[in-house]
Amino acid sequence: MSSRVRGFGNTFVGLPLWNHPGARVAALVVALFLFLLVVTVPLDFWQQVGFAAACFAMAVWLNRIHGRLATLILVVLSMSASSRYMYWRLTETMSFTNWTDVAFGTGLVLAELYAFAVLMLGYFQTAWPLKRKPVPMPDDTSTWPTVDVFIPTYNEPLSVVKPTVFAAMSLDWPADKIRVFVLDDGRREEFRAFCEKVGVAHLTRDNNRHAKAGNINEALKKTDGEFVAIFDCDHIPTRSFLQICTGWFLKDRKLAMLQTPHYFFSPDPFEKNLRTFQQVPNEGELFYGLVQDGNDLWDATFFCGSCAIIRRAPLLEVGGIAVETVTEDAHTALKLHRKGYGTAYLAIPQAAGLATESLSGHVGQRIRWARGMAQICRLDNPLFGPGLSLPQRLCYLNAMLHFFYGLPRLVFLTAPLAYLLFGAHVIQASALTIAIFALPHLLHANMTNSRVQGQFRHSFWNEVYESVLAWYIMRPTLVAFLNPAAGKFNVTPKGGVIEEAYFDWEISRPYLIMLLLNLLGLAVGVMRLFVWQEVETTTVVLNLIWTVYNLIILGASIAVATETRQIRESHRVAMRLPAALRLADGNTIVCETSDFAEGGLGLKLPPGCELKKGDAVTVSLYLQEDEHAFTGKVVFHGRSHTGLALDEMTPRQEMEFVQCTFARADAWIDSWGRKRPDAPRLAARQIMRIGVMGFQNVMFHLGREMRRLLRRPAPQARAR
Repeated sequence: MSSRVRGFGNTFVGLPLWNHPGARVAALVVALFLFLLVVTVPLDFWQQVGFAAACFAMAVWLNRIHGRLATLILVVLSMSASSRYMYWRLTETMSFTNWTDVAFGTGLVLAELYAFAVLMLGYFQTAWPLKRKPVPMPDDTSTWPTVDVFIPTYNEPLSVVKPTVFAAMSLDWPADKIRVFVLDDGRREEFRAFCEKVGVAHLTRDNNRHAKAGNINEALKKTDGEFVAIFDCDHIPTRSFLQICTGWFLKDRKLAMLQTPHYFFSPDPFEKNLRTFQQVPNEGELFYGLVQDGNDLWDATFFCGSCAIIRRAPLLEVGGIAVETVTEDAHTALKLHRKGYGTAYLAIPQAAGLATESLSGHVGQRIRWARGMAQICRLDNPLFGPGLSLPQRLCYLNAMLHFFYGLPRLVFLTAPLAYLLFGAHVIQASALTIAIFALPHLLHANMTNSRVQGQFRHSFWNEVYESVLAWYIMRPTLVAFLNPAAGKFNVTPKGGVIEEAYFDWEISRPYLIMLLLNLLGLAVGVMRLFVWQEVETTTVVLNLIWTVYNLIILGASIAVATETRQIRESHRVAMRLPAALRLADGNTIVCETSDFAEGGLGLKLPPGCELKKGDAVTVSLYLQEDEHAFTGKVVFHGRSHTGLALDEMTPRQEMEFVQCTFARADAWIDSWGRKRPDAPRLAARQIMRIGVMGFQNVMFHLGREMRRLLRRPAPQARAR
């Protein structure tokens, strides 16, 4: 058992007896016996009602108590309720009488088993995040190691790559111990000229084998730094990155890789199209805010391809970046763990980048991740093979299982239709009996996850994220599991624009089909309830409630497919920084920034300042004690906000602007994990509102398409 886990046990119990191995084994046996008793003991209807009510009342009381002990007890209560439900499902509800019931019922119970496994593994991963802190570097900089900074690029525009290069050149590290390399797999002349102009190395190769992994591996042959820091070409590091991260490598000589969060200063398609940016945690925040921190307790942190630093010797020992799968990053971490090397995670954002602009690009990126994890599952399954501890195997198992949610999610979105449309009884029990077992499972899971994950994932949003992607990742994961060689690496596009708002009919087609099916089921269910007056009224009502919930989730999924305009190539970042504005008449106004972007600034000026559009100004920004001045023109002036477009800058000025804005040591810390904590009732209202918005969007865009068809001239009229 690692020192991290030993610390967990001692802190949790705090008794000398607990240090005796026999006492721990005895406590574990007793705990397992009591747990199995709670899960399997038979109770009649009213006894189950009383037991469930007492457990839930205890959970509600515990949820009001701060502290990790209360959280762990809530986790145990949730595990008990969910395990009792699954035990009941498998032992008392599977006596099917016809093939329709067998087909639909077996599909549902398999989906539930999958969700149960992911829930249990998720609790294991996230119940006790390590919360690692930085280790200071030695005062003597001559003892600091040499670092090569790799910036891989393929087809991204130079405007996206420039800020990352300037930020990498600005890293606080001895100049003789750091080198910056642009790894240009596009072999572009303008990149070569830019790198030569600013003084960084430009590396190319004569092929594109193994995509990003091959690009990095080729660079490893041409460099020799003790450490390699890797940044995707749109991930701009802060100047403190190396000093924050490298201290752990000097403290732990077996540490091979340290990962930091992927933070995005632009909204992803969910945040942009649903207008939830900086209000609701995005899809990736749970992983970088909690899951990776939980993995760190078990020495199971995954490499994520960017914003990380790796010790060169262990990386070369495992053959460089893995090339067998398209998720080369996670596979590389697995290889390092198999060799006995450690990995670490610092939950401090030290770089920021661009999120995917469109839903289609977002889906493509997730397809690659899903395919790669399925490939790892087949080619190098962490459950088997040497070198991993049991906790490491479980963390990797959950990472792989997560991407197989496509089929189970589609089953949940269509399950009530089995009864409403075909009369199939997928659960062989009365509706009330189903309710008294299923409701405790659902209520405990939602309450516990809200408490554990609430800082980084709001209630019900997981269903929306998974529903949007389910259809698209189902096939690639199944195909990659059966044939790991299928598929190829795809580059996620960044830095584009969306000139006109539109509804993506193609990407939303699966949701629209499921929406129509659920609307049909709803209509048939209402007929069953009020016209046909069947005897199974409670069963009909239960399936109608489930169908309405699915319609809300599908409506929210469709709302994401309404792409909003994005006419700026450079995204604005809200940040308040001290500034000074010098006017043409020589007057200076002390002010502060409200936001910034590449080539522009938003300023908040004192009341009474008179400016006109087109006025030439000079704005000063400050970095520690240094002042940096940039010329520009006023493009907007209002009562509370003034917008500036900066003049074309020299490379030196561009670097200074990046240093004063994107690369500030504290640039992203105040934004990380600071969103409103989860409030399930508020989240439910929000999802309902977005679901209704999805229906409205479909009707609006459908009407617009119909009007276009009606305005189009008939073929005969065109011929005349």
